[in-house]
Amino acid sequence: MNARHFAAAALLALSVSSPVAAADSSVTLRLSYFLPPSHPLQRSFQEWVAGIEKASDGTLKTTVFPAEQLGKAFDHYDMARDGIADIALVGPGYQPGRFPVAGAADLPFLYNDGKKGTAAVDAWYRKYAPAEMKDVHFCLGFIQEPATFFSRKKTVLPDDIKGQKVRSPGAVMANLVTDLGGTNVSAPPQQSRELIERGVADGTFVPQGSAVLFGIDKVAKYHIDAKMNAWFGTVVINASKYAALSPSQKKALDENCSAEAAVRLATPWADFEVAGREKLIKQPGQETIALTQAQIEAWRKAALPLVAAWSATVRKVGVDPDKAMQELKDSLKSYEAAY
Repeated sequence: MNARHFAAAALLALSVSSPVAAADSSVTLRLSYFLPPSHPLQRSFQEWVAGIEKASDGTLKTTVFPAEQLGKAFDHYDMARDGIADIALVGPGYQPGRFPVAGAADLPFLYNDGKKGTAAVDAWYRKYAPAEMKDVHFCLGFIQEPATFFSRKKTVLPDDIKGQKVRSPGAVMANLVTDLGGTNVSAPPQQSRELIERGVADGTFVPQGSAVLFGIDKVAKYHIDAKMNAWFGTVVINASKYAALSPSQKKALDENCSAEAAVRLATPWADFEVAGREKLIKQPGQETIALTQAQIEAWRKAALPLVAAWSATVRKVGVDPDKAMQELKDSLKSYEAAY
C-alpha cells in the first residue's frame, strides 16, 4: 500500500469510528403575546429570543408577534397547545378555574417587588405547572411590578368599590370586585382607557407605569399609592414543537426557561413600572392617595375571602391548599419578596 492509499484508508477508518454530528436544522419559532409593541415586554422578549438564538448557535430563530396579532389575549394557552403559536405568554387568571393552583399567584398583598416576586413565584409554580399545564411545555413564570387602583371616583377603602365598574386583571381580582359590590369588566389592560372614557368602566387595577403608557391617567384622576396585586404570567411552548427539536436546541431553550431567565424577562417591565410611579406623583391633575396602615389592613381583610375561595377550588383538583400556600409563602420569604 503506497502512502496515498494508506492516507485514504486512515481517513475512511477515522470517519467510520468518529462520525461527525449533523448540524442542527434551522427552526423559526413564533412567539405571541397580547400587549402592544410599545410595552416594555417587547424589549424583554426580543432580548430573550436573542439569548435563545445565541445559545443554539443561530439555529433557533424567533419572530415576536405582539398586540394579539395571532389571537386574543384570553386564548394564548390554547394557541400554544394547538400550534397557532410556538411560544405564548399566558395569563392563567384569564380563564377562571382552568389553572386553579396558579390562582394563588394573583392573590393581592403578596409581593413587595416585581423582580424578587418573580424569582419566588417561578420557583414555587414549577412544581405544579407540569400537571396544571400538561398540554404544553412550561418554560417560566413571572409577575409584573405590583399594581394599584386607578379610578374616576376617589377610592380609599374597600367599601368605596361598591357600585363601581372595574376592569380586573384576572379572575381573582374580579372576585374581589364582586365581593365588594362592584361589577367586573373583563378586558386586556390596553383597552382600559377606552372603557373608562366610554363609561363602561370606572376604574382598573394596573401598575403605575402602564397607567401612563395606556393613557389611563388621562381619564382616571385618582390612584392609590400602594402595592396591591400583581398579574401572574407564564411563558409556555407547544409540546410537539419542543419534542421535535434536537437535544442541543432543547438545551438552548431550557437554559432560557430558568428562574434566572424569568427574572431577566421581568426586569425591564418592573423597572418601567417603578419609574412610572415617580412620573405620576409629579403629574398635575393626578391625585395620589397614600394609605395609612389601618387602611391597608382594611384592604387585606377584605381580600381574605379570596384565599378561602382559592383553597376550595384547589382542593377539588386534589391539591392540598394549605401546603401549596405555605410553599408559596416560604418561597416569598426566601427571596425577600413578601409584602
